[in-house]
Amino acid sequence: MDTFSVLLVDDEIDFLQTLIKRLKKRHLDIRSAASGQEALSVLSNERIDVVVLDVRMPGMDGIETLREIKKRDPLTEVIMLTGHASVEVAISGMALGAFDYLMKPMDIDELVYKLQDAYRKKALQEEKIRHVGTALERSRTDTGAPVEP
Repeated sequence: MDTFSVLLVDDEIDFLQTLIKRLKKRHLDIRSAASGQEALSVLSNERIDVVVLDVRMPGMDGIETLREIKKRDPLTEVIMLTGHASVEVAISGMALGAFDYLMKPMDIDELVYKLQDAYRKKALQEEKIRHVGTALERSRTDTGAPVEP
């Protein structure tokens, strides 16, 4: 599988640091953010394939952050992290375009599998878009229509 980038977003710093260490041991390209606002800043400056996003955070919560991520880049996949009390919120996040959700504390192997699945979905969508773009370009060239830059 190709290398892909992951952004971990959680306001619980100890949890975040532990998760970073565990995922780096699995040779994943990891970035982190301690808030929704910080996550959006990272996403503005770096190419991120999959976001792991805590639902409950002070300030901009996970649902607000998810909305903004999907508005800026609909192909970025988001896995929601939730505690027991906010499962309904995570499920509503899926209605807003989240790839999936996991309950805290989660099994690291399950998280890695979901990350890989989310990346595969994104890569497939990007490939479809490239294919449609190439086919569209070919059809314009074949018909003599001007090809826009």
